[in-house]
Amino acid sequence: MNYSHSIFLRNVFLVLPAAFFGYAHAGGFGLIDMSAASLGNAHAGGAALAEDASTIYYNPAGLMRLPGRQFTLAGTAIRPSAKFANQGSLSAVGTPLTGGNGGDAGAWAGVPGLFYAMDAAPNLRFGLGVHVPFGLKTEYDEGWVGRYQALKSELKTINVNPVLGYRISDAVFIGGGLSAQYADVNISSAIDFGTVCVGSPLGAATCAPLGFLPQQKDGLVKIDGTDWGYGFNLGAMFTPSNTMRYGITYRSKISHELSGGNARFSLPVGLPAPLAASPNFSDTGVKASVDLPESINLSGYADVDPVWSVMGDINWVRWSRFEELRVRRANGATDFATPEKWRDTWRVSAAVNYHYNDEWKFRGGLAYDQTPVKDEFRTARIPDSDRTWLAFGAQYKPSKQGTWDVGYAHLFIKDSTLNKADPPIGGTLIGKYSNDVNLFSVQYNYAF
Repeated sequence: MNYSHSIFLRNVFLVLPAAFFGYAHAGGFGLIDMSAASLGNAHAGGAALAEDASTIYYNPAGLMRLPGRQFTLAGTAIRPSAKFANQGSLSAVGTPLTGGNGGDAGAWAGVPGLFYAMDAAPNLRFGLGVHVPFGLKTEYDEGWVGRYQALKSELKTINVNPVLGYRISDAVFIGGGLSAQYADVNISSAIDFGTVCVGSPLGAATCAPLGFLPQQKDGLVKIDGTDWGYGFNLGAMFTPSNTMRYGITYRSKISHELSGGNARFSLPVGLPAPLAASPNFSDTGVKASVDLPESINLSGYADVDPVWSVMGDINWVRWSRFEELRVRRANGATDFATPEKWRDTWRVSAAVNYHYNDEWKFRGGLAYDQTPVKDEFRTARIPDSDRTWLAFGAQYKPSKQGTWDVGYAHLFIKDSTLNKADPPIGGTLIGKYSNDVNLFSVQYNYAF
């Protein structure tokens, strides 16, 4: 493989993992905030609560606890913060990488959730959910020290989830549904054409007089693409008494094939003709296959007395599917494989509700959420680390038909280090991340 060919592969394919691994607030890159009520409990007891139509996502079996027709509309504002501190990053030739720390790579994002439930037949209920299971965005300042490894990473998804719930007995409910998931990707990174030129057969004698020296002439590569993927979810709920219930859910993997993707290049003015004309820096189609992992959730709920309720939750996600990400070019060039080496994760949470009166209920919860990212494989696109949740919420019921819920959570994220080498021209990005996340959610439920 020649030098310019390897540079092309590095710049085009290194950014592609962000198509599915953009920064998000759950472990890895997932979003689980489909309900303000659930957020107020740090999502403890999600598969057992079934208080409103958002149970379509958390456990479709919970539909059988909802009378008549139910409508739930939720919106969550998420503000992740990801701040990098450079600690001696080096270029490909061993000199210091220039540029600032990139500012705050986090940005506000809105996550909607829409759910509807109704009777379909005796002992059978139908539900439809539209929600956002993955997404958010990171964007660093132009010219930051890690620009050759990451600039912008944005992923938007929409999941359409019709489900059915069935009553086996007064104590046992089951449910299941299908998921159709749409993904829209936009990502970018800089290209050090100074290093490209000097390291090419043209050499420094040709490139230096033109100003093409390392870190002096940057270009840009952008990746965009869309895809539909399909999966399913299953659930069961057990109610041994009027004051206690348990739920278990399974969400399948969803395979995405980014088959309609494109790579687009912006070249610096004055780039020598042999490089400007190279197909390695020409716009082209790209493909990437990714399996979003399956998960299992086990929840419990109990009324301690007429005023207090407690909830608990254990969640497992099979992130170890991500051994590597293999990407293919439309022109038939050699595949590029990015090692991921992610690990399976556990999330545990506990919560309490206080029923003040018939109109007001107050919530609180704690959770611990593992990251699937191993320290040695952390990147600027995924500065993920273990996080602890502290959440609060309240419900106001102005009428028999309608309720309002609000929820807030702060995620304390463990500081993480980064030492990422990116040959042949990206250098080595060395530093430390300080991250946190704030979430605000509002929800309206109506029964009719």
